[in-house]
Amino acid sequence: MSENKGVEADVEINAEGKRIRKIKSFVLREGRLTKGQQRAMDELFPKLGLEFQRQAYDFKMVFNNDLPVTLEIGFGMGKSLAEQAHAEQDKNFIGIEVHKPGVGACLLLAEEYAINNIRVIHHDAVEIIDYAIADQSLDCIQIFFPDPWHKKKHHKRRIVQTEFCQKLHKKLKPGGILHLATDWENYAEHMLEVLSPMTEFENISETGDYVPRPDSRPLTKFEQRGHRLGHGVWDLQFRAIDL
Repeated sequence: MSENKGVEADVEINAEGKRIRKIKSFVLREGRLTKGQQRAMDELFPKLGLEFQRQAYDFKMVFNNDLPVTLEIGFGMGKSLAEQAHAEQDKNFIGIEVHKPGVGACLLLAEEYAINNIRVIHHDAVEIIDYAIADQSLDCIQIFFPDPWHKKKHHKRRIVQTEFCQKLHKKLKPGGILHLATDWENYAEHMLEVLSPMTEFENISETGDYVPRPDSRPLTKFEQRGHRLGHGVWDLQFRAIDL
């Protein structure tokens, strides 16, 4: 179930000539597109896609309304995101994905569902967060089934890290929700370890750890199969505190 949604580090030279590691959320992946996905990129992306820019998107202008905005980081092939947008048309949805076939597939679903409350971005999520999302402009951020980087030596590549969560907090409105889900118990524990000490967030779980799957997160076929086989899925929801 987990997708390639890990953190990568590039090396850059700063103003003093020192080598520094720049964190990136993903490696941009083109992939081979089907004819339908290519048509979606050609015909639908100009209508439902957002290009990367170094200034904040104006969501009111993008969607032509003031509805709440949910941002999903790493939507895979887009089925869950498109289903959510179709089911909750009183909200706007923006999805970021680096796998181009996934972007095309999501656009095709948006066309099939005849929805206009969704926009997709084919770019690195960290740069989008840094440059293109205004502070306190999002009502919800969701990251579902990111790459778990299950080997211990690779845990530092996981996207859910303190520094990145601090960035996300700045983009959420006070009271906004950060919703995470994973099918790897070790990663669920890691997410809890990262977020629990952060003063920027409060866990809304009644038990102080995980929450039942909210109705807002569509149940995938893979997840249904996992349940039948006894595999677990862990959802976490943290509320942004106005510091």
